[in-house]
Amino acid sequence: MSISIELKDLSTGYKLKGGDKVIASGLNAKLNSGEMTCLLGPNGAGKSTLLRTLAAFQPALSGQVEVMGRNVKEYQSKELAQLMSVVLTDNSDIKNMTAEEVVAMGRSPYTGFWGKLREKDKMMVKKSLGWVGIEELAPRKMQTLSDGERQKVMIAKAIAQETPIILLDEPTAYLDYPSKIAMMLLLHRLAKALKKTIFMSTHDLEHALQVADQVWLLDHEKGLTTGMPEDLSIDGSIERYFAKENMMFDRESCTFSIEHETARDIIVEGRKDTLEYRLCSKALMRNGMKPVDSAEGTNASTDVVIKIPGDGTYRLIEQGKETVKVEKMAHLLHMIVPAITKYHISAIREAAEMNPYE
Repeated sequence: MSISIELKDLSTGYKLKGGDKVIASGLNAKLNSGEMTCLLGPNGAGKSTLLRTLAAFQPALSGQVEVMGRNVKEYQSKELAQLMSVVLTDNSDIKNMTAEEVVAMGRSPYTGFWGKLREKDKMMVKKSLGWVGIEELAPRKMQTLSDGERQKVMIAKAIAQETPIILLDEPTAYLDYPSKIAMMLLLHRLAKALKKTIFMSTHDLEHALQVADQVWLLDHEKGLTTGMPEDLSIDGSIERYFAKENMMFDRESCTFSIEHETARDIIVEGRKDTLEYRLCSKALMRNGMKPVDSAEGTNASTDVVIKIPGDGTYRLIEQGKETVKVEKMAHLLHMIVPAITKYHISAIREAAEMNPYE
């Protein structure tokens, strides 16, 4: 494993007439060959600006970016095109070209002045279309494709460019859920199989934590933190960067979940290790009810109890008697609120009729 890109005290941003607009500063990090690294951070943290700076699309304000041991500013554009391919989010301006022609543009650093494709170039274009799974899109004009399909074409173009480094800005932004997973796994396999450096910015936090070899966490206040997802989970970095109110992070699985606010407790009986119990508890929490084992120390009423026996049914027990037995959680939930309300109102009425002076 070797270092392909290194940031040395880098500051990113824009040069303006009134002075520099600094987006991020003091950035020090390394990207290695054979690894897929995901850049994560909130909107406005400077992810796209950093990626464009690494690609030499805009200059650093201070510090430097080294590519293969040389300052990126020392490379001629053709040299850099053979080392680094870039996929940006906005590709809507490409029209009147087929998907295959766009992918073939990835071979331009090798085809010379006239851009004539050799047999080797044609084979690489075909392979790239196949790897991304868009062979059927090859004859289609770019303006006839969906945003997600255009994004896949641009990723295939980057692969066809055969560079040791691929930089991608939000490559899964327009893709449906299965395509997001497939694309991230493909990029990870390319990094491993072909010893490429894959660096991508993304908002797909949980996918990145499951697939990436390394992650970079970027934030205006917290700066840049880098490491393996598992290490950053253990040391609490991921929570510090992303956890907000009503969000819980499970360090073991590297996943976030929503913490619902509940208005009342409800007794739920059954085996807690069953899928039915766990998912029913989740549905209750989403609807403002917290499952508890007993009424002691809670605001739960013993008048209404849910039983989950583990036989595929859900049962509502009212005052010790089974009144509802269903196979769908949705049917149970439709009955719970009226049942709770009925006994809650009954308790209020009883309390109102009591005479405290008797």
